[in-house]
Amino acid sequence: MTTGIPDKLYLRIGEVSGITGLATSVLRYWESEFPGLSPKKSSSGQRLYTRKDVELVAEIKQLLYAEKLTIEGARKRLEGKKKYRKSELSSEALAALIEDVKLELTSLRDQL
Repeated sequence: MTTGIPDKLYLRIGEVSGITGLATSVLRYWESEFPGLSPKKSSSGQRLYTRKDVELVAEIKQLLYAEKLTIEGARKRLEGKKKYRKSELSSEALAALIEDVKLELTSLRDQL
């Protein structure tokens, strides 16, 4: 999905809607639910999405529609990725990541 993003500096909400297959109202709603999604606004008030914004929209869509997570679950998953992305995965961060994965796997096993 992200391969179809035009090589432009900014995309308007209608263009993002066409690329992702999401309604513009969904995109506006997600802005209020996901803090990382905050497109700039032009002087006329139009939303201007960067390539990074569009890739985030595609990732959110994957989490919500394909993986069937709730909005809260998707928000937590994105925050977790951001936490590990910021660190250089030192041995402490790697140990924390492994512990998080173990806890999630244990939780999934218990649900079965």
